[in-house]
Amino acid sequence: MTSAADTAPAARKPKRDRTHYLYIAVIIAVAAGIAVGLAAPDFAVGLKPIGTGFVNLIKMMISPIIFCTIVLGIGSVRKAAKVGAVGGIALVYFTIMSLVALGIGLVVGNILEPGTGLAVTDAIKDAGHAQIDSEAKDTTEFLLGIIPTTIVSAFTNESVLQTLLIALLAGFALQGMGSAGQPILRGIEHIQRLVFRILAMVMWAAPIGAFGAIAAVTGSAGVDALKSLAVLMLGFYVTCFLFVFIVLGILLRVISGLNILTLFKYLGREFLLILSTSSSESALPRLIAKMEHLGVSKPVVGITVPTGYSFNLDGTMIYMTMASLFIADAMGTPMSLGEQIPLLLFLLVASKGAAGVTGAGLATLAGGLQSHKPALVDGIGLIVGIDRFMSEARALTNFAGNAVATVLIGTWTKEIDKERVNEVLAGQLPFDEKTLLDDGHGGSTDEHAEVPEQGGEKELAKT
Repeated sequence: MTSAADTAPAARKPKRDRTHYLYIAVIIAVAAGIAVGLAAPDFAVGLKPIGTGFVNLIKMMISPIIFCTIVLGIGSVRKAAKVGAVGGIALVYFTIMSLVALGIGLVVGNILEPGTGLAVTDAIKDAGHAQIDSEAKDTTEFLLGIIPTTIVSAFTNESVLQTLLIALLAGFALQGMGSAGQPILRGIEHIQRLVFRILAMVMWAAPIGAFGAIAAVTGSAGVDALKSLAVLMLGFYVTCFLFVFIVLGILLRVISGLNILTLFKYLGREFLLILSTSSSESALPRLIAKMEHLGVSKPVVGITVPTGYSFNLDGTMIYMTMASLFIADAMGTPMSLGEQIPLLLFLLVASKGAAGVTGAGLATLAGGLQSHKPALVDGIGLIVGIDRFMSEARALTNFAGNAVATVLIGTWTKEIDKERVNEVLAGQLPFDEKTLLDDGHGGSTDEHAEVPEQGGEKELAKT
């Protein structure tokens, strides 16, 4: 008894979290990157591969994480209809919120009229036409592109939706196999732990990646571009702020009873990562892990987050609305409301067709205008210089929208453990930054079958 008593306190002693030093280093790196970008622009632009390399390290983890998360979630759900209900609710919600974002951007863009008085030179026209990406696909090609060439190729392409399709098929297949599929589920669970551990290791390179990315953005845009287009940038940032804290904030409070500031505090490190890399994809794996830790079930997280990254682009919707109106005003051909609405609805569809294109914001805008109103393509060069700065707000808004969507859909489908949510947001159940996994937590309901060897872990974790 004495021996057990002596060892008990040591066993309960939590491991010291050193990752807060990592994110302090990221903040310092961002400040240093801005300073280098302003002091030595040419040198700073040459640092861009450092930031790109870090983002690519994160992106290489996305497909296996999505696959493991969805397969484990769906494979352990007893009723397949529940998965379909989650997907249906998610798509309806994504469509409605995209229209709301377009509407808000439309109102603010018409009030500000930021493009009035600017001149479009031949150099600007050339820069605009250069943004039209030949890789952008129309809607039909986009839908066919969801089907991978082989099962394995889904993991080697950059299409999140291809991985999502294969994961859904595998999850339903394992669900139909019953007890015979349990050993496979256990194996996938171990693979998931390995992948998240690798991701935790990669995150220690975040300060270096943040420095390179911010320095390159600051050096390439320069102060002149910021001054001349400050109205558009400020208007866009304010619009994104209002959308997130008023529209999403009210939805989250009314439907889930949560304060959006509390949720964002919980996701603070992810927002910092996005801000420093200008890429919402860099935080996708961590969003999956944190939403599961928060108390949302695996099926809801596994379906909502990856799908939302292609279909729930609230920040991109606002960006395309305001940018289109800005360009039309700058070209001296302001659009009437009757012209604006068809163009924006077209861009709403076009954004889905170019979801997997690198730099999708500017490329989608260019491709959409080329197809629907070619005369406006000449003015795209006006916003090339500040696009990367606007991509910060785009990425942050897109991420916030997907985080809120996951909680809302979990509430609607009753797949969220509200007691656990309150404990996590109160800081009583800290997130494990070392493994990025929450051993023993399987969701909010009893819809998850008992995967062999997990039950004991759950009881041990509770104890």
